[in-house]
Amino acid sequence: MTNATNVNAPVTEDRNAWRWGFTPQAEIWNGRLAMIGFLAAALIELFSGQGFLHFWGIL
Repeated sequence: MTNATNVNAPVTEDRNAWRWGFTPQAEIWNGRLAMIGFLAAALIELFSGQGFLHFWGIL
């Protein structure tokens, strides 16, 4: 009779870990930060009545 606790479970990587390079974790963080940046730009345009570049004085 074998013990069920000795069965090796597959190793899963932490998808929220901060990893450098072209890794799935880095791409997930890149996407999250891009969504935050896009939302911030949209909110600036919505509340200021100016475009994002005009708001910062670039144009």
